[in-house]
Amino acid sequence: MWRLLVLPLALALEEMTQGKAVFLKFFTPWCGQCKDMKPAWDALMEEFRDDDTVLVGEVDCVGSGKAKCKELDIKAYPQVKYGDPNNLEDYKGGRDLPSLQKFAQDLNPICGPDRLDWCDNKRKRQVQGYMDLLPSELDAKIQEQEQSLAAAQQEVEDALQKLQKDYAEARRRKEFKVQEIRQTGGLGLMKMVQAYRSRKS
Repeated sequence: MWRLLVLPLALALEEMTQGKAVFLKFFTPWCGQCKDMKPAWDALMEEFRDDDTVLVGEVDCVGSGKAKCKELDIKAYPQVKYGDPNNLEDYKGGRDLPSLQKFAQDLNPICGPDRLDWCDNKRKRQVQGYMDLLPSELDAKIQEQEQSLAAAQQEVEDALQKLQKDYAEARRRKEFKVQEIRQTGGLGLMKMVQAYRSRKS
């Protein structure tokens, strides 16, 4: 039975996938839902242990897979991802064994240098173009794309921080206004007079 948690993550991803699609569960040993899911996932790993196109595994986010979980920003457990090991997507299907089996069976190998037969013509040309680059040129292109991704993520985080700051300021102004109305605007006293008149009438 193959598990990412048994191996160094760099070795597992680079040496063991070999063009396979991956189906990974990210977990912690103390997570109750992870324990509930364990029997189905163990059965799935056993079923796909020797599969030629799909690699099913799990990553211990407090053990040997801690760095990988941090890299992928895994914060809720269990979390399941699939696809290209370098570009994983979130799995949103059922977590019972039949649902997991069906999804894993439908996964296709990843288009890449070692599986060109799974690439359409456009992606074949892309792969060949990247293969023709010098290592330094390829490194530069990868760095450029990663910087663009990081910039996009930072833009979102900055926008969220601004929203939170604006909300906090609006809430502060609202509380100040409410306090002002109640204390200096006479609202409290007016209501007291209103209640007094109601009792007297």
